[in-house]
Amino acid sequence: MPAYVISEVEVLDEELAATYRTLAEAAIQRYGGRYIVRGALPEAMEGAWPSSRRMVVVEFPDEDRIKEWYASAEYAEALEIRRSALDRRLLLVEGVPE
Repeated sequence: MPAYVISEVEVLDEELAATYRTLAEAAIQRYGGRYIVRGALPEAMEGAWPSSRRMVVVEFPDEDRIKEWYASAEYAEALEIRRSALDRRLLLVEGVPE
C-alpha cells in the first residue's frame, strides 16, 4: 500500500536548501519514492497557512521503504544539511488500499 511523506517547510538558507534538495532527491529515488508536490505554496481554502511555509509530498511504495529511506546512509548527509537549511514538520501517512 502506498505511503506518503508530507512535509511543511520553511527555508532558512536558500543555498543550503538547494544542496539539501539535490541530495534528498537522489536518496528518495533510490528508495522508490517520487515527488507528488514539491515546494508548493499552498492556498488555504479553510483556516490559515503561514505564507513562509511550503508543502512537499513524496509517495513511496510502502511505509517500510519510507523508514528505510529516512534511516539510510544515502539520506544522512541531506538530513544533516537540513538542520541548518530548513525548519520543517515531517509526517508519515499510509495511503488507502486500491
